[in-house]
Amino acid sequence: MKGLTLSPASHCFPNLPGKNPTTDPQPIQKCFPIQSITKHRRQSLILPSIAVKSSQNPHQFSATQHHDSPPLVVVGSANADIYVEIDRLPKEGETISASNGQTLAGGKGANQAACGGKLSYPTYFVGQVGEDAHGNLIAKALRNGGVRLDHLRNVGDGVPTGHAVVLLQAGGQNSIIIVGGANMSCWPEKLGNQDLEIVKNAGIVLLQREIPDSVNIQVAQAAKDAGVSVILDAGGMDTPIPAELLRSVDIFSPNETELARITEMPTESFEQIEEAVKKCHNMGVKQVLLKLGSKGSALFVEGEKPIKQPIIPAARVLDTTGAGDTFTASFAVALVEGKSKEECLKFAAAAASLCVQVKGAIPSMPDRASVTDLLQTAQVS
Repeated sequence: MKGLTLSPASHCFPNLPGKNPTTDPQPIQKCFPIQSITKHRRQSLILPSIAVKSSQNPHQFSATQHHDSPPLVVVGSANADIYVEIDRLPKEGETISASNGQTLAGGKGANQAACGGKLSYPTYFVGQVGEDAHGNLIAKALRNGGVRLDHLRNVGDGVPTGHAVVLLQAGGQNSIIIVGGANMSCWPEKLGNQDLEIVKNAGIVLLQREIPDSVNIQVAQAAKDAGVSVILDAGGMDTPIPAELLRSVDIFSPNETELARITEMPTESFEQIEEAVKKCHNMGVKQVLLKLGSKGSALFVEGEKPIKQPIIPAARVLDTTGAGDTFTASFAVALVEGKSKEECLKFAAAAASLCVQVKGAIPSMPDRASVTDLLQTAQVS
């Protein structure tokens, strides 16, 4: 997947007001979280299913399996993905026709949160959307996926929801142009206590680079101080990653293209990849979770032998959008559930295999039963 991030002009936005938010999960509240868990955050974390009615949501959190489980907390971007299906990319100055087009919920942060929710693990999303139809589209998709939206804010003030144009070619390959919108604008200079509290009480935190680095740094440091593991997905902005951020994360997760760009080293062979990963270790990252596309994945822990995981072949490949986010989020869920590193890689590989067989990012995220069934089938074969 190729990606290009275009950040919009900066907008001014006041700090969050100190009024009590509504407990109604339907509307997105302007300038403050949909629901507050500050007063009873421990009870809310233990019983996350209270926000979703089982008759309405097939991905309701399992109160039995995860009764005492600290949640997966995703802090990141939310986009409306505008899909354009084409046979090939246009040449410079050329206009071509698309065979189809549609708008679906996406964004790396929202994708990863939806994946956690659909895997029936307690999941919170911390992010921002605009006061527009795209923001409502994203909120509905996340809510239907079982994600808690207590910390999804509507920034208003004319700032649009982030969106992306996805050029989807035959065979499932895509190129993406991102407009940051609310993802890159109007974040408070200092995150509020409500957002930081959910981070400190998480089982694991997921970050990406489609929101300001300053936000990611605050989240990563708060998690680190609380002893909460952090995974940073390298996808998003192609600017240098602040050393302060890298030193605050436990697992860094690039694909091979991102690894090459960040380290300025070749990654065409596994030997070259190992050398590039060593440079990441020298930059302060102890663990590197590398996504290798059709070649599978690998986990590099400093001082240990790399763990390789081949792909679990998909019956068909329709769309690779969101496959990396599915892999990273599934790995995080397996990790916080206490699975071994090898089991985490297999679980993530199965989830990603299912993802590429469905068009769209969030619509393609698999449920836990499907992942479990595929793993059982793969073991038999």
